[in-house]
Amino acid sequence: MPRSYDLDDIYGISRDLPLNYVERDYVDEVFRRNLTRKKHVTIFGSSKQGKTCLRKHCLNDNKYILIQCNNRWSISDLNANILKRAGYELTESTKTTMGGKAKLIASIKASFFGIGESSVGSEIEENTSRETTRHQLELDIDDVNDVIAALNDIGFAKYIVLEDFHYLKQEVQKDFSIELKAFHENSDLCFIIVGVWLDENKLLIYNGDLTGRIVSVNADEWHSADLRKVILKGQSLLNVQFDEDFIGTLISECFGNVYIVQEACHRVCEVNGIYRTQKHTRVIGQGSNVKEIVQAIVKEQSGRYNAFLSNYSCGFQETTLEMHRWLLYPILRQHLKNY
Repeated sequence: MPRSYDLDDIYGISRDLPLNYVERDYVDEVFRRNLTRKKHVTIFGSSKQGKTCLRKHCLNDNKYILIQCNNRWSISDLNANILKRAGYELTESTKTTMGGKAKLIASIKASFFGIGESSVGSEIEENTSRETTRHQLELDIDDVNDVIAALNDIGFAKYIVLEDFHYLKQEVQKDFSIELKAFHENSDLCFIIVGVWLDENKLLIYNGDLTGRIVSVNADEWHSADLRKVILKGQSLLNVQFDEDFIGTLISECFGNVYIVQEACHRVCEVNGIYRTQKHTRVIGQGSNVKEIVQAIVKEQSGRYNAFLSNYSCGFQETTLEMHRWLLYPILRQHLKNY
């Protein structure tokens, strides 16, 4: 009997890797190839374009530690979370740094990496208890050299993934861009930085010395042929067949956005009562108003984009010529004309 799959595991937004994931040679292969070059890697692109899926698909879970960035973090918070995910426990020391902050004691069970574990036996009670020694370092969490020394000291060799790097405050992003050079120069540690932005050289702008030490992978790029593969792979798993006119129109109207493709297919399946793999093949999507479906999906995201446009048009301060408004005007007019 053919295996049955849930609609939510194929189309739409999924917490796990979607079952209809499609490899793109110009993205997946570039990412894998650069992982072997001992350089830091950034995965960038628009929201919901497959950045996290790319990382999950190409990297085994045991090959990296994951740090989910937070908009309230300072550079010390980020460094502390790296050490904690690497296995350290951090406690406050009585000593202070040059800046007056308390130093931290980073301790790790020696058995964590299989080093220095000892046991103590008792002849009277005729049993054996194990006592695990601890490996301790005193460090300044703001000092990248101390962080590198702590990771090198335990032979840490996994990739360090910083997910949602764009959530960090801009000054923290800039500070960490400076630290990245030190990580490259003084260790074999490699960072994979995932963020929502469209500038391939964003981190290089923050720190020009990263040139040659960091490579970028554009997850935003989706060719029409690969978007078609996403649809066809999904329909095969559900044992349905999307109408060819529906597929062609969706690909031409989706702005090269895989999220729109995924969500549109999910909605058409729901309309047709398809939530699991079908016993008999069904043709769906005939007569669907693809433009309306796409517009509805885009409209759900309109709040964030309208807020951006409003904030940008106001500029940084009130000016006589209101240049930011006039910079937006030809862009929006041309977009409306094309659509």
